[in-house]
Amino acid sequence: MTAVSPKKYGSLLARTLPKVIETDAEFNRFVEELETLDRLPQLGPQERALQSLLAKLIEDYDQHVELPDVPAHETVGFLMEQRDLKQADLLPVFGSRSVASAALNGKRELSKAHIRKLAEFFQLSPAVFF
Repeated sequence: MTAVSPKKYGSLLARTLPKVIETDAEFNRFVEELETLDRLPQLGPQERALQSLLAKLIEDYDQHVELPDVPAHETVGFLMEQRDLKQADLLPVFGSRSVASAALNGKRELSKAHIRKLAEFFQLSPAVFF
């Protein structure tokens, strides 16, 4: 592994001005910078160090963004739409068409068992459905 040149790395940092991300505008700017680095045919040690730093800053900001409070049935509906699924595809989760219909239309609360099965089905954290 080649050592990072302080002069070259300092120049990259001066151009990019990385810092803890506090706004969506800063987030978007750093994502663009990271994408620019990703498109380079070859990265030197300075670019790899900056790439790692930007990825960490972006990841940290992404984890602190609060998601809007959306009813569980709307979340399931969105996930189904994104995956081009039909209500019948969720029968293994709900057990019957009537229960699936009521749950997906918001007329019935999701049980803990449903949430667990939905989390497994969509490979997401159960917290998504609360």
